[in-house]
Amino acid sequence: MKALLLTIAAAGSMLLATQASAVDAKAAEALAQKSGCLACHGIDKKVLGPSYKDVAAKYKGDKTAEAKLIEKVKKGGSGVWGPMPMPANSPQVKDADIKTIVQWILSL
Repeated sequence: MKALLLTIAAAGSMLLATQASAVDAKAAEALAQKSGCLACHGIDKKVLGPSYKDVAAKYKGDKTAEAKLIEKVKKGGSGVWGPMPMPANSPQVKDADIKTIVQWILSL
């Protein structure tokens, strides 16, 4: 009986964690939309810049990716994904929002 209750509790915890991350993803996507990111990037399709799924794939396993991408979003840059430059997004997008968006992109 104890084992059954523990199994049910563990399954419930996993379900809640999955639902919480889905809510966070929706909030992060809305933040990216509000910040203008989705004008140049698609989630799974290239627009002007690379798709977010392509970015996540490129940096998968790179432990320094979050810091690199936060800096790139803040300062802008070019040459990594082609000749189209990405404009700087600081100070119009708050640092905390940039971090949230980058974490979401890397989770895709």
